[in-house]
Amino acid sequence: MAAAPVWSVDPRTGKQREQVAVEATAQEVDAAVRAAHAARDSLTDRTVRAAFLRTAAERLEAAKEHLVEVADAETALGPVRLTGELARTCYQLRAFADIVDEGAFLDVVINHPDDTATPPVPDLRRYKIPLGVVAVYSASNFPFAFSVPGGDTASALAAGCPVVVKSHPDHPALSELVAKILRTAAAEHGIPAGVLGLVHGFEAGVELIKHPLVAAAGFTGSVRGGRALFDAAAARPVPIPFHGELGSLNPVVVTEAAAAERAEAIGTGLAGSMTLGVGQFCVKPGLVLVPAGGAGDQLLKSLTDAVSDTEAGVLLDHRMRDNFVAGVAERLSLEGVDAPVTPGAGGEHTVSAGFLTVPASKLAEEGAYDLLLEECFGPVTVVARYEDETEVKDVLSRLPGNLTATVQLSSQEAAGEGRGADLLAELTPLAGRVLVNGWPTGVAVAAAQHHGGPYPATTSTSTSVGGTAIERWLRPVVYQGAPEALLPPELHDDNPLGLPRRINGHLER
Repeated sequence: MAAAPVWSVDPRTGKQREQVAVEATAQEVDAAVRAAHAARDSLTDRTVRAAFLRTAAERLEAAKEHLVEVADAETALGPVRLTGELARTCYQLRAFADIVDEGAFLDVVINHPDDTATPPVPDLRRYKIPLGVVAVYSASNFPFAFSVPGGDTASALAAGCPVVVKSHPDHPALSELVAKILRTAAAEHGIPAGVLGLVHGFEAGVELIKHPLVAAAGFTGSVRGGRALFDAAAARPVPIPFHGELGSLNPVVVTEAAAAERAEAIGTGLAGSMTLGVGQFCVKPGLVLVPAGGAGDQLLKSLTDAVSDTEAGVLLDHRMRDNFVAGVAERLSLEGVDAPVTPGAGGEHTVSAGFLTVPASKLAEEGAYDLLLEECFGPVTVVARYEDETEVKDVLSRLPGNLTATVQLSSQEAAGEGRGADLLAELTPLAGRVLVNGWPTGVAVAAAQHHGGPYPATTSTSTSVGGTAIERWLRPVVYQGAPEALLPPELHDDNPLGLPRRINGHLER
């Protein structure tokens, strides 16, 4: 049987642009994984891999115009958005290079022998080592930042792990171009091309997670697809860590005092956040609790005006467009659900933004309205009008895990008066990032960032953005009583590599 072709498709027209590749067979997946496994030793030197990451950023920047052109042709996300995303991706590569140079991620801890302790302490030397080959499953909505050169790949390479990427079918041509650039950057530092494998096709993704030489996986996508891969990772003869980002509703609570103080600003801000990127951000606010009454009405008026001014847009592919239109229609069929601005099909290839309203009381108990507590991918949000604080608590108690949760407070509440602190405490168990008087769209690449949350937002407690994302691809090992001549240099007493370390309980600076 001939291998299935992989086509690059223009989402603005639904037409095929070019055949990029063919779907990988099981044998080809095996070859890619084995080539990555064979390249492990080329990443042992931290100086080499830091230089590789910086060169990768330079080469991507040098090809910026062509990469953005191809990305836009495959995703319709627009040159401005894609140029910014590529810049973010290059910044992230350099940030991980800095982390590799510093070496704190190795978490070196040394205990010298102490016979006076109870029980006695032998010579113990601990640090972290790379897991091995990492499988990366690209996201549809971030063709740079969560795809071939994205955070999973960058952090895995920084940890010293080769990578095999399963390309997303929405941007295969871009994936091939970026993979070629990264391999060219690797070659400049004597690193084999196999350090970054790329495969296409659904079955290839299944074969990849099952391969015995794959040591861990990173995934960004749907709950259904991510859960299937997560279960497959756990069902292997040797289970492996699976760090998946699956789905998120990203609730927002607007207090009555906040609505009274700045209804127009909140409505406008919400409109901008929920329609950003045609509503295709994983942190799009999908459920907003707004007070009933005059202040809430003013907020909805502002939201209506702003969303009404939003132009129809193109989703990443026609399957997503169809799912969005069907999902909105199903939600609108529920009794008591209204649409001040009706979302749906904007044209043959586009969708129009809108929002739904529903009494919060209908979300407080299990039933048909549970659908409104599920993510709907695209430019729509659900505004639940609450009568009192009890209804807010009841709705929040029914929510699954999320990437983000947001509270909009008045100036007095933000200063510590009223329920601000209580609301923050109620939202904290629901999400990995809790915002006050902001909007969740936009995830800064920073040391303190956490992009993750309770299931189903993610399948682990780790982050996929920020410096600590590197921790996903490492495991600790301790040597007991080993002569220094046999130890890696990271664990020598004289610290020849100048690493941050903790010695006998004290942090060296």
